[in-house]
Amino acid sequence: MKVETLRELLVHELEDLYDAESQLVKALPKMAKAASIPQLREGFEQHLKQTKEHVVRIEKAFQMLGEGATAKKCKGMAGLIREGNEVIKNTEADEAARDAGLISAAQRVEHYEIAAYGTARTYAQTLGEDAVAELLQTTLDEEAQTDKKLTSLAESTVNVEAAAEDRRAS
Repeated sequence: MKVETLRELLVHELEDLYDAESQLVKALPKMAKAASIPQLREGFEQHLKQTKEHVVRIEKAFQMLGEGATAKKCKGMAGLIREGNEVIKNTEADEAARDAGLISAAQRVEHYEIAAYGTARTYAQTLGEDAVAELLQTTLDEEAQTDKKLTSLAESTVNVEAAAEDRRAS
């Protein structure tokens, strides 16, 4: 599809986000299962619930714009999820290093989503689609909060434990 207007670009961004969030709904249970510490597992499970709400919000944004909810393959998210799967495959279960790698993979996803939602929100604002912009801002705020929680968990617990495992192994 050739994009010629900012509105078409907004719809294109929503299509990309719709697929990205749908991919994430499938990936988060695997990440939760691979996490060894309860706080990380619970965080992934909580984010799964939130992500399902994000899908519903995108569907609502499409509706508000008078568009059908259509997904366009999000290659960026597919790549990020592949990298997360490699962390699981290439690390030992029940080790803090795996949890640190999972957090890293999850933060890459969050940063991708923050960029995408911020862009789509700005397009909606520019087009005067204030209700759509507000909807997207809600999700953007949640993504940023998830990123902060991941950073806090990494810095306060997971990375510290992974470093201690390194010292014990030496």
